[in-house]
Amino acid sequence: MLKIGEFARVGQVSIVTLRHYDQCGLLKPHALDPESGYRYYILEQLPRLHRILAFKDMGFPLEQILRLLEENLSPDQLQAMFLLKQEQTRQLIEAEQARLARIAARLCQIKQEGSMPVYEILLKEVEPVVVASDRGLMSMEEAMGLVYERIRTYLDGKQISYAQPEMLLLHSRHKLQEDRLVIDVETAVPLSKGLPDNTPFSERTLPGGLMACVMHKGYYLALGNAYATLYRWLEGNNYQLIGPPRMLLHQRGKDISTDQYVTEVQFPIRLRPVSTHLSEE
Repeated sequence: MLKIGEFARVGQVSIVTLRHYDQCGLLKPHALDPESGYRYYILEQLPRLHRILAFKDMGFPLEQILRLLEENLSPDQLQAMFLLKQEQTRQLIEAEQARLARIAARLCQIKQEGSMPVYEILLKEVEPVVVASDRGLMSMEEAMGLVYERIRTYLDGKQISYAQPEMLLLHSRHKLQEDRLVIDVETAVPLSKGLPDNTPFSERTLPGGLMACVMHKGYYLALGNAYATLYRWLEGNNYQLIGPPRMLLHQRGKDISTDQYVTEVQFPIRLRPVSTHLSEE
């Protein structure tokens, strides 16, 4: 048998922790010296200690850990629980990393207040393009991440080749829904051939025509200045927007820093009709 200090050393916990687990009924000593009150443990109690520590890392309170231990879960059941927790933790980390990127972009916006970046506006004719798309009310992160991955995974599984860059069509402005910003957005991937029947995605042809375009380098949250530049240009040059703005994602990805992202903003436009009014004499 091991004294409490020896068992604590083997289990890589403190003596205080073992005493607390004893009081909670999580891990009772194997033996108790009636005269000295010393607690003694055996090595066979290590697996139970390891389970307690694992459940604690998963965020379970001690009362719930006690109930889980009493259920005597099998190794397969434990593995399934840990894999689920691992995936939840990974998603939480990704969400917090996205939050950090948004904060950095907002700080950059604040620093740039009063000094609008200079964008070169390019007019160009684009050809119609057939796309696989999915439209819904969602956050920009979902549209640029999960939805695009879902479309790409489907196309890869059906061995349908597709082109770059993927694009987003913005059908509305951002609005607050359940404490998060969402937008009516369509994620679109250019296709080289049509989709099969019963596909979960829409196949449609995006119209071609005249586009006013700017290239933006940096995180998408800082795109507001690019949009403002285009709207000012439309007003000053007698053009009007005739369709949803498009975002073409030329350069982005997990291996690329957000300040190196390259996004092209396209406005489908036409000359504003000349209004004629009869003069009154």
